[in-house]
Formats: sequence, structure tokens, C-alpha cells
Amino acid sequence: MSRPEYGETWVYESIINALPGVDIPERVAFAIQFGLFEGGVLVFAAVYGLWEGALAGTVAVFLATAGSFEMLRISKLVRDADPPESYERLIFGSSIEVVLGVLAFVALLTYLFVVDPRDGATLLGELLGDDPPVVASYLSLLVAWDVCYRIGTGWWASVAALWRSTTYSFGPERRRILRRADLETMGFGFVQLLLVPFLLDHTVLLVALVGHVVAVTIVTSLSLVALSVRGETEDRTTNLSP
Repeated sequence: MSRPEYGETWVYESIINALPGVDIPERVAFAIQFGLFEGGVLVFAAVYGLWEGALAGTVAVFLATAGSFEMLRISKLVRDADPPESYERLIFGSSIEVVLGVLAFVALLTYLFVVDPRDGATLLGELLGDDPPVVASYLSLLVAWDVCYRIGTGWWASVAALWRSTTYSFGPERRRILRRADLETMGFGFVQLLLVPFLLDHTVLLVALVGHVVAVTIVTSLSLVALSVRGETEDRTTNLSP
């Protein structure tokens, strides 16, 4: 299969394929992503004595890297199913996952810098100390954005999948591939629950995270149900809209 063109991909895919003449294997790209971010976490933890926040940073870096892995897996499965062009444009070409990621990131910043300080001890203080180093703060917010972008992508993948499953019908093989894509989307939502232990004293973020995972699970489950209910006996795509 040829490499998808710009505008037919998620923004993350466009970025990693943007450098002319550079073709890095996916596993190498994941290793570089994890190594650079995790290396920064460990270096700053050692230099500034931020070992209490190092574990949370490592989990966040793992989630960001796992998100990269899952995005590529989901996109490959979707394309392997050869779905309707309208669905591919919706899930890949709309860039709505970026909008959702920005909204999640702005909500996080609002909590960290407006809501959380009103309650005394803050999450940033717990992770970076009372006088957070500038470079460590920069890296923390960069990794937080990466995680928020993956959250936005998971949301959009689940919503687009529900629209696809209630609008089109597919034969057995396509249903099998799309079902795997939906399960990957749901599975990555569950992986994000690794952040729960670090949010137990921050109810707003805890409820937001768990609520997000529950919502993605419900929406994706509805997509899986519709995918089966509207299934066909042959592998052809039929628009069920009026």
C-alpha cells in the first residue's frame, strides 16, 4: 500500500512523514520518541531532585508513545478495510482530533494554573516542587500536550467510528478489520487509566479522566454493536442513509 498523502492522514502521521528523504522505521521512531522524552525526565529528575515526579513523567511518556503506536495501528486497520471515502475524510482529513486535543490541553492548563492553586497544594507542586525549574516545566507541559492530543484522537476515532457504523454496512472481512480498529481505540482508553494513581487527590482531573475513558468505551461499544447489526453477507459497502 502506498503512503497516504497529506490531508488523508492524522496530523501526527503527516508530521512523521514530512521530512523529505527521511524514512525511519516505526519501531525506531517510537524508540526515539520514548528515549528523548524519558531521557529528559530522568536528567531533570537527577539535576533538580524531582524524583517524586519522575514516575508520573515516565507514565506520561509511555502513554504518549503508546498513543503514537495506537494511532498508526488504527489508521492502518481503517485503510486496510477500504472504507467509504467520506469516512476516511472525516476521521483523517478533518483535523478535529487536534481541536479536541487543544480543548483538553486548555482545560488541563486552566485546572493547573487557576483551579488547583485555590485548594492549597497543587499537582505541579507535587511533581515539580514549589519552585518549578523552567526547563522541567517546559518538558512537562510538552508531554502533557502529547497525552492530551492522544486523548483527543481517541475521542474523535470513537465518534467517527459510531457515525461510520450507523451509516454504512460492511461484509464479514471488513467488519472484522473495523472491529479490530474499534477495539484498539477502546483499549488505548483503558491504558490511560495508568494516570489514575497520580490524580487521587485531584478530584476534578480524576473525574475528567475516568469520565473520558467511560465515554469512549460507551461510544465505541455502540459502534461495535451497530457494526454487527448492520452487517452484510458480502464484502461491499452500502450507504444506509436515505
